[in-house]
Amino acid sequence: MAHRLVYVLNGPNLNLLGTREPEIYGNQTLDEIAGLIEARAQELDIEIDMRQSNHEGHLIDWLQESRAQGAHAVLLNAAGYTHTSVALLDAIKAIELPVFEVHLSDPHTREPFRHLSYVGMAARETFQGHGAQSYILALEAAAKL
Repeated sequence: MAHRLVYVLNGPNLNLLGTREPEIYGNQTLDEIAGLIEARAQELDIEIDMRQSNHEGHLIDWLQESRAQGAHAVLLNAAGYTHTSVALLDAIKAIELPVFEVHLSDPHTREPFRHLSYVGMAARETFQGHGAQSYILALEAAAKL
């Protein structure tokens, strides 16, 4: 199996996982979730480049970088930018790579403003509501490409 690169990009406030609203997002930290992703990625012979930023422009730069680096796919948890960022939508469309939308919670069971996903308009598939397992499901989908 060929070695493949998958970017895992995380948006605003995900650096606070483990302490931020654990009743919604669980008790795992982003580092703990990264460990789970890395372990599964090794089994799938996938290299992970995982990053987090509270800044929209960083996410856009990293999406563009993923294409330049020849990434196989991108897993994107845009967090709050999911519901607000036309710029992320445009970046996903521009890179012409499979992007998988990831959410720990299920936005459709939450506040009405979270029901709109600009990311989802361009994403190949969405994995949501499974906690950290949402990332694993998205990674496995990317591995099948």
